[in-house]
Amino acid sequence: MIQETVGSAKAPGAARGGRLPKINPVFFVLAALLVAITLSNPNFVEPTGYMNFLKRAAPLAILAAGQIYVIVSGGFDLSVGSVITLTVVGSSVLLNNNADATWWVIPVMYAVGLAVGVVNGLVVSYLRVPSLIATLGMMITLNGAAFMWSSGSPRGYLPETFRFFGRTNIQGIPLIQFLPVALLVLIVVGLCLFWLMHRTNLGRLLHAIGDNPRAAQMSGVPLERVRIIAFVISSLSAVTAGILLGGFAGVSTDVGVGYELQAITACVIGGAQLLGGRGSVPASIAGALTLTAIFTLLNFIGLPKPVRDVVQGVILIVAVVLATYRRNRAGGT
Repeated sequence: MIQETVGSAKAPGAARGGRLPKINPVFFVLAALLVAITLSNPNFVEPTGYMNFLKRAAPLAILAAGQIYVIVSGGFDLSVGSVITLTVVGSSVLLNNNADATWWVIPVMYAVGLAVGVVNGLVVSYLRVPSLIATLGMMITLNGAAFMWSSGSPRGYLPETFRFFGRTNIQGIPLIQFLPVALLVLIVVGLCLFWLMHRTNLGRLLHAIGDNPRAAQMSGVPLERVRIIAFVISSLSAVTAGILLGGFAGVSTDVGVGYELQAITACVIGGAQLLGGRGSVPASIAGALTLTAIFTLLNFIGLPKPVRDVVQGVILIVAVVLATYRRNRAGGT
């Protein structure tokens, strides 16, 4: 019945009446920013420039690609930044300077991420706690757990076997000279999440729940199960981002600070509707690249980090206002 009721609906953004499909404006914004970066720093067009840019953007892009599942279903996941921190700190403690332990430590961290996602989904779905509050509580809990686990300061180090995914570049690639492993991880994760969102019934169910939960439930959509899956995907994406960030910078107790809001901002830049029912994986990844491009451009101009925070806050506020306006306008027509 679910397949017939929800699956028969057209996918969001599909062409109607033979018209060409609309191109998300985020891609034009990203292109303009890349041109601006190139004008500010001509070396950006060299393989070292744009490949390092993509390498830096990969963790946020993966995080946004997972966050969009929760946003489309009508919620938020503020716990992803703390999941990143717990992944890095927990891995360093479990590895205990033993490179041979990498093969089992990474699956353990994914199991932790799975548990976090399930708990978030259960609290939101069955206890009816707003996702903003539930995941904020989880964020505080995980940050406290990471602090206690590390005794307040990073211990040990992450061996090269662990840092391989975020740090290693495959050399000798024609034309581009090298290919970051982090970019390969982004491509694989992005394709998997694209397929789940846009080529399976899960994506249609998520959009149905975010657009009108009551109507979706009356149509036979299993709201609780779908929402739990969305939070699990978001948490597992955060673990992946944490593994990449651990490869970049090593062990730090604040490695994930601020990433939850950056992921939400990236999704909003990509056109996601914060009240649910609208969003796509490619646009969210493009939003993450756009946000990274904004930060890169501000850095080239010489503006300090506080300015980046102000810009991110303004983008988020404006996007929320526009999303609310569009939804109210659509409801009035």
